[in-house]
Amino acid sequence: MQQAHLGDLQVSRIGLGAMGMSHGYTGAGTDDAESIRAIHKALELGATLIDTAEIYGPFINEELVGRALKGRRDQVVLATKYGLVSHRDGGGPWQVDSRPENLRAAIEGSLKRLGTDHIDLWYQHRVDPNVPIEETIGAAAELVAQGKVRHLGLSEAWRDTIRRAAAVHPIAALQSEYSLWTRDQEELLPQLRELGIGLVAYSPLGHGFLTGTLRTPADVEALDDSDFRKNNPRFTGENFVANVRLADQVQAVATEAGATPAQVALAWLLTKGDDIVPIPGTKRVARVGENLAADAVVLTEAQVATLDALAPAEGGHHTDAQMQMIER
Repeated sequence: MQQAHLGDLQVSRIGLGAMGMSHGYTGAGTDDAESIRAIHKALELGATLIDTAEIYGPFINEELVGRALKGRRDQVVLATKYGLVSHRDGGGPWQVDSRPENLRAAIEGSLKRLGTDHIDLWYQHRVDPNVPIEETIGAAAELVAQGKVRHLGLSEAWRDTIRRAAAVHPIAALQSEYSLWTRDQEELLPQLRELGIGLVAYSPLGHGFLTGTLRTPADVEALDDSDFRKNNPRFTGENFVANVRLADQVQAVATEAGATPAQVALAWLLTKGDDIVPIPGTKRVARVGENLAADAVVLTEAQVATLDALAPAEGGHHTDAQMQMIER
């Protein structure tokens, strides 16, 4: 596996997102043994960046990752996130809270669930509009000084917040959605590179859409009611029909390249710079092998140009309520 750099943090060129093992997708949480085997397979194949968050479950995904990494902690760059669970009285999950006292509670819980004495990369999960970013990053920097955290990150932040955060403490990475069908982050890349910040691309396969596995509205209807894609604008109505055409174009390039659509979508991201690290999520061993094999897929200039020219997906990449927590 080739290597990439997020600030001065070295990681594998492709990582593994663990969220879907416990949260958000059909079948999440139904086979922890397979999920643990998937994490072990990723490590065996050279992936080092494993990504989770306290909100996933909530809490149970960190516990799962902690069990999977028992005896293997030194092989992993372990990333988790804070700020979407409020640990104060009357708070709870899906409460944006980046106050210093909440960070101190969050880190202790994450360390315990993950079975470790430090987090390698700790992200603010969403920007808290009620707490100045300087105050939040200042509190996080204190945890770095204490050795509980090694590197700091942001997620779904935008220009001003990123610059202000980096003025308080080095920021290793921004984690945001970036893929063939979500191209917003390309506007930020010059600033990230100026500041020495890497980009961790979540949902690089378009929540599975770019793999070609969802072909009809009936496929979406068959998903569990707990699966967030059933309410995602890109998976409904005319947007779905338009986005199937996009997936078909990715499939055409994949056929030409002798690869799978997932591998092509990931290989395209890898052409955008060695400071961009996709973290495709899966709970299946076979998919881990397929995704990580994208590291060896070489696209021609013509194929990259074809993919560059594809229009982004139709529809917002989250619901209206979720988009209100994303800075733009």
